[in-house]
Amino acid sequence: MTPQLQTRGPFSWAALLWVLLYFWFFSTALQIFILATGYSGTNGLRDSLLYSSLWLIPVFLFPARTRLLAAVIGIILWLGSIGALAYFVIYGQEFSQSVLFVMFETNKNEASEFASQYLSLKLLAILLMYSAAAIFLWTRLRPVYLRTPWRYGVVFGILYGLILHPLISDLALKKNSVSTAVNHLSARMEPAAPWQLISSYVQYRKQLSALENMLTDNSALPPLVNLKDSSGDAPRTLVLVIGESTQRNRMSLYGYARKTTPQLDSLRDHDPGFTLFKDVVTTRPYTIEILQQALTFADQENPDRYLTQPSLMNMMKQAGYKTFWITNQQTMTARNTMLTVFSRQTDKQYYMNQQRTQSAREYDANVFAPFRDALADSAPKKFIIVHLLGTHIKYKYRYPEQKQWTLFNGKTSDIPPGLSQEQQETYNDYDNANLYNDNVLATLISDYKATDPNGFMLYFSDHGEEVYDTPPHDIQGRNEAKPTRAMYTVPFFIWTSDKWKAAHPRDFTGDVYRKFSLMNLIYTWSDLAGLSYDGYDPTRSLVNPAFVQTTRWIGDPYKKNGLHDFDALTDGEAIKETGR
Repeated sequence: MTPQLQTRGPFSWAALLWVLLYFWFFSTALQIFILATGYSGTNGLRDSLLYSSLWLIPVFLFPARTRLLAAVIGIILWLGSIGALAYFVIYGQEFSQSVLFVMFETNKNEASEFASQYLSLKLLAILLMYSAAAIFLWTRLRPVYLRTPWRYGVVFGILYGLILHPLISDLALKKNSVSTAVNHLSARMEPAAPWQLISSYVQYRKQLSALENMLTDNSALPPLVNLKDSSGDAPRTLVLVIGESTQRNRMSLYGYARKTTPQLDSLRDHDPGFTLFKDVVTTRPYTIEILQQALTFADQENPDRYLTQPSLMNMMKQAGYKTFWITNQQTMTARNTMLTVFSRQTDKQYYMNQQRTQSAREYDANVFAPFRDALADSAPKKFIIVHLLGTHIKYKYRYPEQKQWTLFNGKTSDIPPGLSQEQQETYNDYDNANLYNDNVLATLISDYKATDPNGFMLYFSDHGEEVYDTPPHDIQGRNEAKPTRAMYTVPFFIWTSDKWKAAHPRDFTGDVYRKFSLMNLIYTWSDLAGLSYDGYDPTRSLVNPAFVQTTRWIGDPYKKNGLHDFDALTDGEAIKETGR
């Protein structure tokens, strides 16, 4: 067909609007619902509107074939979006590469149980209405005629603005690699169909390959030499709970004025099995980096030991425990692949959070059911790790919106002076997230206690968080280059059952004020569990009489002069470059 025939007819704003609504519909319908229900912010809606607009290009170039092109593209978009819509209706989560990981890890019996449980009339009705709306919009389509050369200019403008400019900016201005630039662009395109499905699959395959390589390397590691378990063969269940982004000075458990941890406060005051440690710090203000040390024999001076020596999970399996990993963290993302490697070192995994982005509404109550399931397992010796989302930003997405979890609101005298209204809301959101986290931890202890266990539960947070705590109260988040004490001070407690105390009588009261670093956690855990082996160092165990206080290094161990003494860090004062 000649260009004259393709572009004849007047330009119509109404025709353009219907074409936009049609192509936007397949991605933005879900994003609008996500935004309206408060599960996430506006970024997904913005990006879905932008990158759904790419489909304007073929109908601008070939307006006489608008309805045919839109039908073919629409079928592709419908197929690419219907699964994501169904997944959100069922789980309240966005589709992501983590979903594909869980799907491909699911066996036939589990898939059958899923189908029987979730394929409902409600879901069918929603999908039929969604499809009917798409067909209705298609019937309203008319050609959008643009005169030459305007149509080529508009097409180039769309391509440049959405594809070329982001790539050029990453490559030329930010000096990023081609793969980094493509990954950034892919992340922007992901909320739009069918890029969501395509990007999720590509990222899944990429992360799976890295995961399998790491697991292969881990399986080749030699076991611990002369591993001995002084606890004998008595049935027992040991639990490790890992928190997220929770600094201890915003918990009433540690003397904070606001009652952000009322249930843990009660346990501290009335339960003799509860022991609170007062001076524990992390080494890195980032989840992956600290867990590479806390869950392995790596430390700040030997940060790569997690690659060459067994992990805590390996050790517990070698000691005869059936091991479990329950997580409410994202699963298959570029940052979280290491977490998935750790999880796959256990016998059974529960992945409860398949959100596309961490900044989405997700609650740690997700872990209760799998935790009870693991507790009920018939294995005589069990080791259960529960990894929480804790008080991770965005804080308002970490707790339900019911009144009981939103106690801290507005400007009050216990908020630092000078905060803007937005900063005050963030400050309050963090305290509300701590209030909900208190309930999660208390529930885990209660469920554990209800089984009359022989064992103990240890809890720590991976790192802290600066939320306008340090004068002049203008910092929020974590920055290793500009550290504050709030980024590193973490809660740490142990709950011990009566049965375990009877078989392992110990008095921790003299240990609670010891200055301890999470990089030595594996030695403390070994001590508590009664495990010894070649290389075990009692001087690094928080609860051992032989404990020796050493420098608590923080910072980046891979950077020259990147390590600094935490205890030299003063609130409101930048740490001096006196590291090693």
